[in-house]
Amino acid sequence: MFLNSKLFLAAILCISYLFIFFSIYIIHINFFDIAVLLYASLIDSFLAAILLVIILFFLRKNFNYFEILLIWIINLLIGYCLSISIPTVIDRSLSFYILEKINHYGNSIKFSSMEHLFINEYLPEHKLADVRVTEQINSGTIVLSDDCVILTEKGKRIVKFSLFFRKNLLPKKRVLIDRVTDDLITFIDNKENKSSYNYNCK
Repeated sequence: MFLNSKLFLAAILCISYLFIFFSIYIIHINFFDIAVLLYASLIDSFLAAILLVIILFFLRKNFNYFEILLIWIINLLIGYCLSISIPTVIDRSLSFYILEKINHYGNSIKFSSMEHLFINEYLPEHKLADVRVTEQINSGTIVLSDDCVILTEKGKRIVKFSLFFRKNLLPKKRVLIDRVTDDLITFIDNKENKSSYNYNCK
């Protein structure tokens, strides 16, 4: 019975944390400037965790210190997972965009029109270049100087890691519609994909 009462109270605390988190999130996205949605959501989850500490303080007689710490960490991790899994995914996901566009065009579109859709609708509608450059500037991976987007040292380290991961730890036999390919791990080095357009600043 004692254990059950603790579990019940812990569940109530979890529900309370979720309510606090989503309340802070709703206020944040409606009344404050947001540069990077992921960072904003993570801040909201941490603020909710701080408020949870206050609630836990009044319930300290119901739990020992280890249980209090465990409850706090679990709820913070829940906030972290929600921040990544819901607003960030919906905001960034091409998959969600495709589903929304299919719905918009009467629940069906031609597969052959997908490329046109991405270039002529997805890029301008989602302000993709502006959004991603803003995110990376705020992440410290690039700087914008006049018309030049320049990698920082932090950006170079991340690229080194991502290229290693892409080449060694992503699937080498990826199913794309009706074929199996390694295109998604070799596209950067694929000479056929190199454009004649001059991207360089100098």
